[in-house]
Amino acid sequence: MAKPKSSFVCQNCGAVSQRWQGKCESCGEWNSILEEDISGGIGAKVARNMRKGRVFALEGLQGTHVEAPRMVSGISELDRVTGGGFVPGSVILLGGEPGIGKSTLLIQACASLASLGNRVVYISGEEAVAQVRMRADRLGLNKAPVELASETSVEDILATISTGAMPGLVVIDSIQTMFTDTVESAPGTVTQVRGSAQALIRFAKLSGASVILVGHVTKDGQIAGPRVVEHMVDAVLSFEGDGSHHFRILRGVKNRFGPTDEIGVFEMTGAGLAEVSNPSALFLSSRDSSASGTAVFAGMEGTRPVLVEFQALVAPSSLGTPRRAVVGWDSNRLAMVVAVLEAHAGVRLAQHDVYLNVAGGLKISEPAADLAVAAALVSSLTGAHLPRDTVYFGELGLSGSIRPVVHSGLRVKEAAKLGFNQAQGPVKASEASEISPLQVHHIAHISALVANIAQQSTSDKARKG
Repeated sequence: MAKPKSSFVCQNCGAVSQRWQGKCESCGEWNSILEEDISGGIGAKVARNMRKGRVFALEGLQGTHVEAPRMVSGISELDRVTGGGFVPGSVILLGGEPGIGKSTLLIQACASLASLGNRVVYISGEEAVAQVRMRADRLGLNKAPVELASETSVEDILATISTGAMPGLVVIDSIQTMFTDTVESAPGTVTQVRGSAQALIRFAKLSGASVILVGHVTKDGQIAGPRVVEHMVDAVLSFEGDGSHHFRILRGVKNRFGPTDEIGVFEMTGAGLAEVSNPSALFLSSRDSSASGTAVFAGMEGTRPVLVEFQALVAPSSLGTPRRAVVGWDSNRLAMVVAVLEAHAGVRLAQHDVYLNVAGGLKISEPAADLAVAAALVSSLTGAHLPRDTVYFGELGLSGSIRPVVHSGLRVKEAAKLGFNQAQGPVKASEASEISPLQVHHIAHISALVANIAQQSTSDKARKG
């Protein structure tokens, strides 16, 4: 009898090694390597008598283009992120932290689609049917014709949903709880997640049903399991938010049928997740424009312009190494902005603690926020109050120059719609008149911004004196 073959697989990143070790060399995670059998499973056995391949026809780039049909959920923010609705035969991977509202969003989407006459199946591997019913009853959706089940066997799930009319949407909550008989390993392991996902994706492509896979996330916010699953699916959505804030962000990380990095904004209420059609007004609703150290950033999230407030606090430090604390932005980028202000604008921050926060809990990764961050830092250091009707955007170069950013017109138009009268950024004066009636001040170097804020600080002191 042949000895069963096994390998050691990291449950965090999927790296394979020939022996067990306490720390994964690929991702650095401790105690994440488990022994798994590789003698069986999908694609593990190599056929001895391979059949001869068949010849298939090749086509050119020219041809008729048919727009992929969509199944609109009725939740506009969700449809916005998916690119206009669910595409039949597509597979979506939805990730998010525990308790963020993934199941709430999906049960609302299922109820909306089922009410439109589509067959919707919700499979929960973590909760009993009674628990799902309690959530639907709390949301007022218990009358929606959604079919429920609590099951973890992929073969049983596919056999059940294949009977009768083909479902339009199938929700699997979550993929880490599923197991397939073709893989000899425990549920939640890399091999099982990959095998179960492959079987569900094959079903979606052959049947034309849309499948949503819910995925757990690691402590770093990444979707747990092998990264190959993210390449196998058609779209990857990330549900973000802070438990201390009442709104949630649905972000499209990957989408083969729509734009990537698109966001949808929801507000968590007692009746479930409510859509936020104007997120900029929500983020600026409790803004204190009379305080120093605050600057409004005109940003872009996908194709949507969003205005958010950056808050900075610069305080003298008694430590040998001053603190640099950041919430909602890249800490390395903050260090770069501080260094440029020191080197090219004469702003001394080496003996000060710097705290930076994006109001509302939104995470910003756009380089165009450099100018708003610099303005907030200088305002907090000098005590100057920035004009309350001004927005900032622009990328800061290491030489101190303000570099152009994309979609300047959309940023300025969004600011004008919310009542702002001025904008400071790398927009030429000739372009400003074509974009918006806003007064746009072109800033070529960071020293010009610092000089303007210093002049404002002098005016504030003279007014108080």
